[in-house]
Order: sequence, then C-alpha cells, then structure tokens
Amino acid sequence: MNENRPCKKELLEWINIVSFAVDDVKLFLDTHPNCPEALEFFDEFKKQRVQALKEYAKYYGPLTLDTANTPMDCWKWINEPWPWQEGGC
Repeated sequence: MNENRPCKKELLEWINIVSFAVDDVKLFLDTHPNCPEALEFFDEFKKQRVQALKEYAKYYGPLTLDTANTPMDCWKWINEPWPWQEGGC
C-alpha cells in the first residue's frame, strides 16, 4: 500500500467538515449576498472542498460525478467497500 496515501476515514471527515461549512455559508449568503467576509469564506472553503474531493478520488475513487476522470469511473465504487463499511485508515 502507498505510504503517502491519506487516511480514508480522516479524509472523509474533512470532506464532511468543509462541505458543511460551504452549505452553511450558502444559507447565510441567501440573506446577506453582499457580505465580503462571507463571500471570502465561501470561496476558501469551496476550494478546500474541491481539493479534498479530488484527493479522495485519486486514492479511493470518486465521491461525486465531477471528480470522476472518465464516465466509467463513476461506477467503480460498486467494487469497493462503502465508506461506512471500513474502519480506521
């Protein structure tokens, strides 16, 4: 196994954290669309989310269609354990 491979569980937890942050600030921006701090926060965490999803896809397969390299990558997940079926790294 690749020594530089990130821990799958920790990477999924990070994806959940940054996804929550992006979703939460989107709700705030619904009522405060011109808030520069919120827009900056959104941009930063969106970038972190995209990067984390790309890293996950690189090592463990795509979680979303937009991180799949080819259309066939979208269905490779069926051959792997589901994210909640694995414990540890």
